[in-house]
Amino acid sequence: MTATTTRFAPSPTGHIHIGNLRSALMNYLIARKAGGTFILRLDDTDRERSKQEYADGIMRDLEWLGLTWDRVERQSDRLGRYAEAADDLRASGRLYEVFETPTELDLKRKKQLNMGRPPVYDRAGHGLSEDQKAALRAEGRQGYWRFLLNQNRIEWNDGIIGPVSIDAASVSDPVLIRADGQVLYTFASSVDDIDMGVTNIVRGADHVTNTATQIQIMQAMGGTPPQFAHHSLLTGPGGEELSKRLGTLSLRDLREQGVAPEALLSLMARLGSSQPVAVRMSLDEIANGFEVGQFGTAPTRFDAEDLWPLTREANQARPFAEVRERIAALGVPDDLAERFWRVASQNITRLDDLAGWWTIFSEGARPEIAPEDRAFVTEALSLLPPPPYSEASWSEWTAAVKAATGRKGKSLFMPLRKALTGQDHGPEMAEVMPLLQKAPQSA
Repeated sequence: MTATTTRFAPSPTGHIHIGNLRSALMNYLIARKAGGTFILRLDDTDRERSKQEYADGIMRDLEWLGLTWDRVERQSDRLGRYAEAADDLRASGRLYEVFETPTELDLKRKKQLNMGRPPVYDRAGHGLSEDQKAALRAEGRQGYWRFLLNQNRIEWNDGIIGPVSIDAASVSDPVLIRADGQVLYTFASSVDDIDMGVTNIVRGADHVTNTATQIQIMQAMGGTPPQFAHHSLLTGPGGEELSKRLGTLSLRDLREQGVAPEALLSLMARLGSSQPVAVRMSLDEIANGFEVGQFGTAPTRFDAEDLWPLTREANQARPFAEVRERIAALGVPDDLAERFWRVASQNITRLDDLAGWWTIFSEGARPEIAPEDRAFVTEALSLLPPPPYSEASWSEWTAAVKAATGRKGKSLFMPLRKALTGQDHGPEMAEVMPLLQKAPQSA
């Protein structure tokens, strides 16, 4: 039985975004469930746009999410292999040189559309003699290379869409190598997937036509195409096209905003499937319930606001050991750190919110006192001894204030909470008191 091998193949020409993550996560989970291999493959044949800083950023984003890879491959290291594969296709008559300019191709497309025909390349360059090619080069034209499709139906059973059948005659022979020698995605990816033994590929529905041509390319090279699945594309919360907003939905930006990785993974592993979204704190838990076949084909709505309640739930579920260093960095004394986490954790969304709570506990809050409560709070604070406090301090103090002022219930407790924390809600005050480093001076 062939070992399961999947890959995530981003181009290091920018930061990866929420749409890229969907493909990366699905391929990762397939490999994880099967105990197989997950390859990170940097599709970096575009020498001008590919940057090492983006490659580093992609790795940093995946590491943040825990999507670790078994090995890294770089297409820029495999240019010799692509040249060899191209020679083989030329020898078999499946790769042919053409010379049309973009302007000429555009005119052909417009003419075909005006005649009610599909805008498919007419293969005018196929079968050019060597003399004709030499004459075109003498004119200053540069040749580039197209793959000759067999014009039959290309069929496969898609893991999400189901049976797919595409008439190759309705598709232009794809350009595989540009005039400057750059190997294009369609070709390099096909060579890599065969050479690397990739068994499963999940990617966006916008790649369906690519898949049809790549199946023929792989077969022409003597390879067996992997199992394909094409997930639906994401839209905005109102069904609008998401691609225009992807610049604000990079994983880097979401991380910097404080989104919890578990929230992002839990949402993206279920969004658009038949399963409900629920926070899972480990990739093993996420993988256990993951099945590609449970995803639908309809466009899937994504709302970044959905990440915040999930982030709150994930952060509140963290054990103290995970945040020990972060809390120490805030200056929380070791003997108070675990109590601080227990008290503050249930009142945060982002982990960065912890800093605000430690400022309240260590420096004191800006009192929020209504004018009608000012005299009452001033008297109450005069009855509060200096720290340190215990869990009994709150009940002892409020009992003394009640006896002195006659106040009780909400009119007693709420002004005192606001005086000590500046908040009208939050953790139990009995648990807050031992964390207070200073007594409020006045109202």
